[in-house]
Amino acid sequence: MENGGSRQATMAELQEVQITEEKPLLPGQTPEMAKTHSVETPYGSVTFTVYGTPKPKRPAILTYHDVGLNYKSCFQPLFQFGDMQEIIQNFVRVHVDAPGMEEGAPVFPLGYQYPSLDQLADMIPCILQYLNFSTIIGVGVGAGAYILSRYALTHPDTVEGLVLINIDPNAKGWMDWAAHKLTGLTSSIPEMILGHLFSQEELSGNSELIQKYRNIITHAPNLENIELYWNSYNNRRDLNLERGGAVTLKCPVMLVVGDQAPHEDAVVECNSKLDPTQTSFLKMADSGGQPQLTQPGKLTEAFKYFLQGMGYMASSCMTRLSRSRTASLTSAASIDGNRSRSRTLSQSSESGTLPSGPPGHTMEVSC
Repeated sequence: MENGGSRQATMAELQEVQITEEKPLLPGQTPEMAKTHSVETPYGSVTFTVYGTPKPKRPAILTYHDVGLNYKSCFQPLFQFGDMQEIIQNFVRVHVDAPGMEEGAPVFPLGYQYPSLDQLADMIPCILQYLNFSTIIGVGVGAGAYILSRYALTHPDTVEGLVLINIDPNAKGWMDWAAHKLTGLTSSIPEMILGHLFSQEELSGNSELIQKYRNIITHAPNLENIELYWNSYNNRRDLNLERGGAVTLKCPVMLVVGDQAPHEDAVVECNSKLDPTQTSFLKMADSGGQPQLTQPGKLTEAFKYFLQGMGYMASSCMTRLSRSRTASLTSAASIDGNRSRSRTLSQSSESGTLPSGPPGHTMEVSC
């Protein structure tokens, strides 16, 4: 097989498969058709699946999954959630599988040079060029969140917003590398990846969810490919984000992490490096390492609120967070006349809908 770094972009080399989404249908709902494509890029082939049709004057929702997962195992519980249907009816969505992570992917030959995370980000323009999509709202988890952030830094005009779950914008330091090497001496690749995806408390509890994903990763037929993606993630460069500096995300951003999750500190640090007037930080209690799997309802509601702040879905009904939980909203960027001030707004469980407005706040949801 030809080395991925030596391939030239060839849009003619396209494969398309039409499938039907596997999920229980809601009353009155028809099966959602999907088309899976594979397109060549300068760094090898990339597979992506498109649901829905483009909506006028609306961006596509583009997702990118974490290590050890593919788009289905990472995002299906979220996008199949009942309240999410209101969102997906209003946006076309593109689910990207990292090379070699798609279902049925062949194992790469020995010595194959897997793309770096920067190169994976550089594949996204080929996807958008083929689909003729001009702008996206990115939704990424872990390595996927890093990839979408890197893409947004190099193509800011094409990214309207980002939802970044478990992002670590930093390269591994020497202490991280030492710990990683020591862990590798006593733990298998699947166990190391599970420790990246879930908290130690979750792994010790060995719930049905943990058993499911341990089985998926341990018995993955493309485990060698997964290890290559894992290595690329661990060799990532620092994004060098700087609040008020030249390198920053210019679009609205919603950062998401579970309370006590493996990447909580990294996400908190990322929040400190971004423009507070453009950034929302959602720390989700009782959600573990993968909020999109364990708390799809709360994440869906937060996503709707985020889209509202961007000017989309203004008439959407916000009920789940506002009626059943207490949301604490801390704003660092509200404007009073010509002056900027800080304010804290507590929203009680019976107060109705969450307030709409621009990003620029921290929202902690507890249940």
